[in-house]
Amino acid sequence: MANISSSSHAKGVALTALGGIVLSVDAPLMRLGNGDAWSVLALRGTLTVLTALLIWLLVRLVARKSIPLVPGWRAAAAGLFYGVSSSLFVAAVFHTATANVVFIIAFTPMFAALLSWIFLKERPSVATLITMSIMIFGVGLIVQGGLSSGHLAGDLMATAAAFCIGAAITIGRAARRDIGFVPLIGAIIPAACAFIALYPQGIVIENPVWIFVDGAIVLPLAFWCLATGPRYLQASEVGMFYLLETILAPIWVWFVFSEAPTTQTLLGGAILIGALIGFSVWQMRSKSREALAH
Repeated sequence: MANISSSSHAKGVALTALGGIVLSVDAPLMRLGNGDAWSVLALRGTLTVLTALLIWLLVRLVARKSIPLVPGWRAAAAGLFYGVSSSLFVAAVFHTATANVVFIIAFTPMFAALLSWIFLKERPSVATLITMSIMIFGVGLIVQGGLSSGHLAGDLMATAAAFCIGAAITIGRAARRDIGFVPLIGAIIPAACAFIALYPQGIVIENPVWIFVDGAIVLPLAFWCLATGPRYLQASEVGMFYLLETILAPIWVWFVFSEAPTTQTLLGGAILIGALIGFSVWQMRSKSREALAH
């Protein structure tokens, strides 16, 4: 049984790590598209939904069995939160610095830990609570910097997006089902809102090929991996892999756009990263000690 548990945990780590790495190119690709927020949201969401439906149909044909897109009301609720988080994330990218967005999104695991404690009775450790306190301070620095530079609205949108992702992960954990397609189908929510906002103007994007890559390849792969992770890992552990986006996305943006983050954003981000790395190391050591004890 221990081997099965260990194998499942390793599978969950591999899936969510891949998802976090792939997701890190989302924000740079949106910026490269060079369109307004509503246009990007509309095309990005539509492509994600169409890709999910195509893959779902192919899987049904190959497997020759019925596979539900949204298995149950918990999965539907998770899809709603994923859809709202996607809308908030895109809006945040267009209203504050990309570095601010991805650093604040790193608050996701703490929201997931808190929500799973309240609703799933998965009580976080003392280390989790200490890490949460440190992260609140780090996010405070970033938001304060946004306030001084006129980016407060964008920073608050990013914070709300992190909360919604944490809620979606927690619900996915509670569902105990394969909900890999759910966040992809949930993209219909921001896409529909965007098309309503764009009427009668229509989509205007200067370089749509980047949005095609993002919506048809990057997001389906990333969110399927991250949504499947809660089957094998605790909600707080899955949320930790959003840290990969936090670390990598500003590097891609800095490299492509020469957009260097402010000193205060870097300081707040360093606090977030340091707290999460420390927490991850503590968790791994705790699991090793438990394994040796048994």
